Amino acid sequence: MSLTKNKKIYSVSKISNEERQRIMDFLQGSVYCWCKNRKDKWFSLRDLVGGNNYYWQGTPLLPLYTKHKGTKNQVKKAGKDAGWLLKRVLENDRREFDSKKENLIKHYRLINS
Repeated sequence: MSLTKNKKIYSVSKISNEERQRIMDFLQGSVYCWCKNRKDKWFSLRDLVGGNNYYWQGTPLLPLYTKHKGTKNQVKKAGKDAGWLLKRVLENDRREFDSKKENLIKHYRLINS
């Protein structure tokens, strides 16, 4: 269905189409798991892929981290890219999601229909 508000979505460059699709599939699976196990709970990218493995070794997200290698704020920049891809995943989902921003972090929640 899509997001209910704030529909601006930026493109993520300097990764291949295959990498982009793998990342989006990975994020889609994470969203499905979250919504199945935590009904009505808000989530952010951090909830889905954050934690100890913040550089995403062994996941399809690694190209986002490595593309910013050697730059200032590498982790933050990779997180922004992943956030835009998550937003695209939610926009393309058949279900509807609400969104809000708290402490500069974007949060989403499945709207039960």
